[in-house]
Amino acid sequence: MEWEWSYVVWSTIIIVPTLIIVFFKRTSCCSYKLPPGPPGLPIFGNMFDLGTLPYQTIGEWKNKYGPIVCFKIGSIKTVSILSAKTAAQFFKNHDFAFAERKIRETMLVHDYNLGSLAIAPYGMYWRVLRQICTAEMFMHKRINETVQIRRKCADDMVHWIEKEVKSVEVKGNGIEVTRFVFLSTFNMLGNLMFSRDLVHPGSKKASEFFDAMMRIMEWSGTPNISDIFPRLRRFDLQGLKKKMHREMGKALEIASTFVKERIKEREEGGEKKKDFLDVLLEFEGTGKDEPEKLSEHQINIFILEMFLAGTETTSSSVEWALSELLRHPEAMARVKEEIVKVIRQDKKLEESDIDNLPYMQAVVKETLRLHPPLPLLVPRRAMHDTNFMGYDIPEDTQVFVNVWAIGRDPEFWDDPLDFKPERFLNSKTDFKGQCFELLPFGAGRRMCVGLPLGNRMLHFVLGSLLHEFDWQLPSNVTPKTMDMKERMGMTVRKFNPLTAVPRKTS
Repeated sequence: MEWEWSYVVWSTIIIVPTLIIVFFKRTSCCSYKLPPGPPGLPIFGNMFDLGTLPYQTIGEWKNKYGPIVCFKIGSIKTVSILSAKTAAQFFKNHDFAFAERKIRETMLVHDYNLGSLAIAPYGMYWRVLRQICTAEMFMHKRINETVQIRRKCADDMVHWIEKEVKSVEVKGNGIEVTRFVFLSTFNMLGNLMFSRDLVHPGSKKASEFFDAMMRIMEWSGTPNISDIFPRLRRFDLQGLKKKMHREMGKALEIASTFVKERIKEREEGGEKKKDFLDVLLEFEGTGKDEPEKLSEHQINIFILEMFLAGTETTSSSVEWALSELLRHPEAMARVKEEIVKVIRQDKKLEESDIDNLPYMQAVVKETLRLHPPLPLLVPRRAMHDTNFMGYDIPEDTQVFVNVWAIGRDPEFWDDPLDFKPERFLNSKTDFKGQCFELLPFGAGRRMCVGLPLGNRMLHFVLGSLLHEFDWQLPSNVTPKTMDMKERMGMTVRKFNPLTAVPRKTS
């Protein structure tokens, strides 16, 4: 959903009298040596300056204020990291001090924040869940065992697109590519978690789960006055928390039925499926502070998080990659040529082929450099007063690592605004958290734990689309006139979804 700051602004103006009270109660921080930043208005801070794409506005402040800036969004003190060197200092030397998350009000419903890996408090439960993910779910052995699941879902995606090809050719229009990618990744995760498709015309329950998840993504990506002025959170002025409570409740209830079905199957001696759900159900804590088992509610929340994180990031990244390739025909021709050399046309692309496709890997890296799904990552929070690069960062300060700005930093990248996949050929730069100039999945102890699986899915889905189809823009669009405007919601997507014409590769 678009980042509609104008709605927030006008709603805020209506409640100015309440905000004046907040202003006179605020705590003075004049004793702190804060990083430089733009001057803000009383009460409102810099919220009027941010625009509809705040990560871009904040990135531009680097030119005037330097690689670390301080500003306020309403009453929330915020610091943003804007360069690779500053990010390296942040993650190498201060990762623990900022290990907590700044949590949105809508993510507090049904105690989602307490069961989530991404935003759980930094502590024993978080460590247990991360250990389960790294040692059981997202290890390479486990991912390799589920190759056929992703193969089936990719085949389904190709089949869905093929069914539309004829009508597209007749009408001369294109298809909305990201819709097919999203449905395919949703089913990939459904099979990894439950050993079943979740997007299927015959499944009412699966369809309801899909619809509820879509609405959760919508509400979680909507800016909320309660996050900007926490003293007003009890009023829920936009009704977002109420909406999220309803939709989250539906999704958790449906997820619970899947879990209960599995528990019953196991009690009746049914065959163990060894999918992610079985891994969660079989967990037994061994440490003195570890839980003996994960509760059913915790498992349900983890299930929701898998879908929230996996579907949006993969589908948006594939859409941006294909968009950039259509804008740059020479890059499209080069990646297609590479695929043809490695894979015969009568064969399907396999995940094992990805290692032999360096230019396609470079396309993915360049896409993530220019279009990171979460341009500010998931916000960190200062656990205590911290001195960072000579500046005082007060406790509870929100921290944005602006990976969008870092990926376009002219001090590090040549021609930073240009799409040039070849910059990554014969380069050791990757996005696994050690190269601080490229951090689409974060770094440090709270970087994205699903990176190994997400990396595999992203390359495989994009490679399958390029191998199975020749893609063209609609007849009324050229590479120069192609719309590349962005909108910010849960992830950054194209403002107008990509429409392209697929023709089955001969």
